[in-house]
Amino acid sequence: MAERIEQRLEDRVPELEQLERVGLFTRKEIKAVLRRASALEYKIQRRALRKEDFINYIQYEINLLELIKKRRARTGYSFKKDEIEISILHRIHSLFNRAIGKWKEDVQLWLSHVAFCKQWNAKHQLSRVFSSMLAIHPNKPALWIMAAKWEMETRLSSENARHLFLRALRFHPECPKLYQEYFRMELMNAEKQRKEKKEFERAKMDLGEFSYSEEILNGEMARIVYRDAAQKIKGVEFHLAVLSIAKLFDFTQDLQKEILESLQTTFADDPLTWDYMARHELELGSLQSTEHTTKQTKVSEMTQREERCSAVFEEAVKAVPTEDMWKYYITFCLERYNRKTNSEELKQKRLERTLSVFNKAHESSLLPEALYKQWLQLLLESTLFEKATEVAETATKRFSLSVETWQMRLQVLIQLKSDDVTQCFEEAIKHVKSKGTLPIWTLWVEWSEGTKSKEDTEAVYQRSLHATTHAESVTMKEKYLDWTYRNSGYKKVRRVFTSLCENRPFSLDFFRKMIQIEKEQESCKMLHLREYYERALREFGSTDSDLWLDYIKEELSHPQGKPENCGSIHWRAMKMLQGDLVEDFVSKYTLLQTGHL
Repeated sequence: MAERIEQRLEDRVPELEQLERVGLFTRKEIKAVLRRASALEYKIQRRALRKEDFINYIQYEINLLELIKKRRARTGYSFKKDEIEISILHRIHSLFNRAIGKWKEDVQLWLSHVAFCKQWNAKHQLSRVFSSMLAIHPNKPALWIMAAKWEMETRLSSENARHLFLRALRFHPECPKLYQEYFRMELMNAEKQRKEKKEFERAKMDLGEFSYSEEILNGEMARIVYRDAAQKIKGVEFHLAVLSIAKLFDFTQDLQKEILESLQTTFADDPLTWDYMARHELELGSLQSTEHTTKQTKVSEMTQREERCSAVFEEAVKAVPTEDMWKYYITFCLERYNRKTNSEELKQKRLERTLSVFNKAHESSLLPEALYKQWLQLLLESTLFEKATEVAETATKRFSLSVETWQMRLQVLIQLKSDDVTQCFEEAIKHVKSKGTLPIWTLWVEWSEGTKSKEDTEAVYQRSLHATTHAESVTMKEKYLDWTYRNSGYKKVRRVFTSLCENRPFSLDFFRKMIQIEKEQESCKMLHLREYYERALREFGSTDSDLWLDYIKEELSHPQGKPENCGSIHWRAMKMLQGDLVEDFVSKYTLLQTGHL
């Protein structure tokens, strides 16, 4: 091994001598490079190889290349690249090949090599990397796409790109993304050839026997790809994706028409098809509009376009009366409503249309639960309070078991300062099962704190403890403790704390809150602090090392503390703590003893 390392270091000597000779590196820097290279070489020659060692070595060599590049830029010296950079590049490729040979399954390692080849324009090397990578990872469509794009965009070889896509499709015959990118590539190739032909015609050059294929120029290859894909890939999403790609090219009108017709024929019952057809009306309008128009004309045109979209959506909800279809319609209306406009008339029409569509979907019992919230927000913004109250009530009737819907209705009533809030809380608790009611109880106590008497609020807190699940009651205990201290003072909170301690479960924050309250008192009693810590340790002593440390600190720092108790607390902690927590506790306790914690 030593001989091999020595040989590899000797191989570096010519490039390092050149670096010193041309003044890019000093003698001291050359020695530092040799020392570092020696250490890195030893690590990758061991029997038990580690991927990290190869990555570190590669990164070091790349950093060295970057430094040489900066030094060249600074000094203006651009010679001897064959003796210096080429040698380092060759070594980096060799390191990548060794690492990849050992860890073939690591895609990220392959991609790092690809990125390096691209950065240093190593086209020949990159071609081999792609070839090897695809042989090992033919099951990853993204890698095929990456290789084909490089062939098309960097090497300008549509033939190689096409060959890669066809090979990829043999492995993944139903992969939508592969077909989409293959389709895009064929259109890019057609566009490139169209531009070339135009340049030749402009220059009036004689192409001799060579002639451009009209089929390729018109995008026929892309049409073949689309037709092949359409037979294998089901779903409207693919057709829409291909259509959006075709729209990027100005010579694809016939192809777009074919895709659109296929879409309407094959997926007539799909809400996505209708959504596209409706939104397509906006684009048609924008294509027909002229540049020199007045502000009023633009508003009028936009109104007409949106009305055409709406007309298609109206047809859609009759043809496909589903929640999804209404959702697409409402989403469109909300998007238009939220668009900025200086025209109050247009904004008002958008608002009226949106509210009308919400109402129609609701009356059809096809308005999704999640959209009621947006409807209510819109009604409240528009000061239609009576309608908002009515809609919220109807929503809770339709989704009577939904906590979110009850919460939404309650928030509307609270915002409107309604007299029916308490009654609505009672209804919500009656309809919704105890599990998951925490948001309703939280909202109830928060509302009660701001509007009701202390006695009423305390009664709600007491009810919440029995009505929520054990896990949810933990949060209510914390809130109850905090509210009692804020509103009734120390003596009352002590009584509430003792009462709450009768029923598990608890959170650590529950005890820490009580410890904090005690420490805020002028006559803070160590006796009480011990009680709180002991109660907390009974629940969390095996899982929280900081709790033990805080207890020890309290005994050491409190005027009424007993430092002699620390040994006993330490011994108990060592017995109770589990696993790695013992080691964590010991290290922190040592720091505490030396005054560093």
